[in-house]
Order: sequence, then C-alpha cells, then structure tokens
Amino acid sequence: MTKQERAKQILEILEREFPKTPIPLDHKDSYTLLIAVLLSAQCTDERVNKITPLLFAKANNPYDMVKMTIEEIKEIIRPCGLSPMKSKGIYGLSQMIIEKHNGDVPQSFEALEAMPSVGHKTASVVMSQAFGVPAFPVDTHIHRLAYRWKLSTGKNVDKTERDLKACFPKDQWNKVHLQIIYFGRKYCPARGHNPLSCPICKDYGRATLFEK
Repeated sequence: MTKQERAKQILEILEREFPKTPIPLDHKDSYTLLIAVLLSAQCTDERVNKITPLLFAKANNPYDMVKMTIEEIKEIIRPCGLSPMKSKGIYGLSQMIIEKHNGDVPQSFEALEAMPSVGHKTASVVMSQAFGVPAFPVDTHIHRLAYRWKLSTGKNVDKTERDLKACFPKDQWNKVHLQIIYFGRKYCPARGHNPLSCPICKDYGRATLFEK
C-alpha cells in the first residue's frame, strides 16, 4: 500500500468518525483564539478553556490586555503552565497588534510569527481557523500519529507538516488537522494505546495500514 493509498483510507475513516470538527479552544474572534492557542502550549485544551474566561473577563482585546501588568496576567494564567513566558508573550503581542496592526490580528504567517511567543504552529492555527487560509498545524500529537500511521518519517515537525500537506488535499487541511486531534484523543492515545480498538491501527478488513 502506498502512502497516498494509506492517506486516502485514513481520510475516509476520519470523515466517518468526525464529520464535524468544532475548534476545541473556546474563543470569540481571532484575538481570543490567538491567546487561547498560545496558552495551550504544553497544556490541555480543557484547562485552557477553564482559564480563558477568567482572563477574557478582564481583557478580551489587545487594548484592555495592555492595561494589565504582566504579573496580573501571569497570576490568572498560572494553571496553564509556563506562565512567566506566556504572560510576557501575551502582553508583548498585544502591544505589537496595537502599535503595528491598528489593533487587529494580522492575517499573514510572517506577521504572526514575528510576535512574541507565537511560533509556526500557533500562527498556522490562527491562519487556518480564524482566517480560513489553508494550513496544517502540527503539534506533538499530530506529529506522533503521522509517524504511527506511516504518513511521515517523524524526523521533526517541519518534515511532518510537509509530508501531511502532500498526503491530503489542500482544501481539506484545515479540517483534517482537527479530525486527527479528535481521533487521537478517542482512539489513538500516546499511552495505553490498543491497536485492536483503533479504527485506523487495526486491520479492518481490507489491508492493514501498517504493512510495508
């Protein structure tokens, strides 16, 4: 089975299991999505969704955010982990949005990645989910599953992103990356994974996805 054949079968399973893919991070616009994605680094979406209402009640736009101190931001977001770095990033990017982008979240990878604490993965999520630009955000979970499903060699997240973009149609990237996240949580976790109960990892009657 070729990689493209494997990807096609995987896409069929993902579409069957998760035809709808709501964004797992609660937000109301591109700015609150950007902040939520930044907070999700090394933190669960569930925890982020418990903390962002507390933060956004005080500041849900860059103008109100810079009225807070970094220390005030840090105290609110502490449960998300990495709060010293994340609080500086939130404050700094809010300043940059005001000073360089007239208060609006910029709609380009280059401008987003120039902001404090905003890497390529965060920028990809915002570009794809807030602005509808085709992108394929790759976090550690998608990186792991792409390797497990033999869609990528797993050397690094950049290589995984290129491989996945080559495997799936461009007009489906924004949905597929969310489908993989949801699928991994339900069927294909990092620990305690049972291949026989996973619709992708098991031999489901046609050809095993793990044959060479």
